[in-house]
Amino acid sequence: MIQYTVGDGQLDARSFLELVNQVWEGDYDLGRTEQALSRTLNLTARDGGRLVGCLRILTDGYYFGTITELLVLPQYQGRGIGSGLLRLAKEHTPTLLYFGAQPGAEGFYEKNGCSRGLPAYVIERSREPSR
Repeated sequence: MIQYTVGDGQLDARSFLELVNQVWEGDYDLGRTEQALSRTLNLTARDGGRLVGCLRILTDGYYFGTITELLVLPQYQGRGIGSGLLRLAKEHTPTLLYFGAQPGAEGFYEKNGCSRGLPAYVIERSREPSR
């Protein structure tokens, strides 16, 4: 049975990175991941203690909030876990949430009651320090 937690204080960077690398493989830094997790409201889904899904909300608590990512282990996708995490996000967010969807995932979000909003833009991080 899947157990959902809002504000999961047991979420550690190692288990989060284990999840992330099965969805978006990369070379992520453990320390920077710990810092990132400390700055977000973390909603988790666990199966027998194993982290199988996570949704993170970054917000100022009043004006703005965004879902930084919604991750579900590939072998757990299609079981309603992502929908469950989105439902909890709607119930526990302090603000309206803006977020981008991966191409092809738009139907999932619309099926879960999310509506299309403003177009999104990206500003790439400069590799050279500003002067």
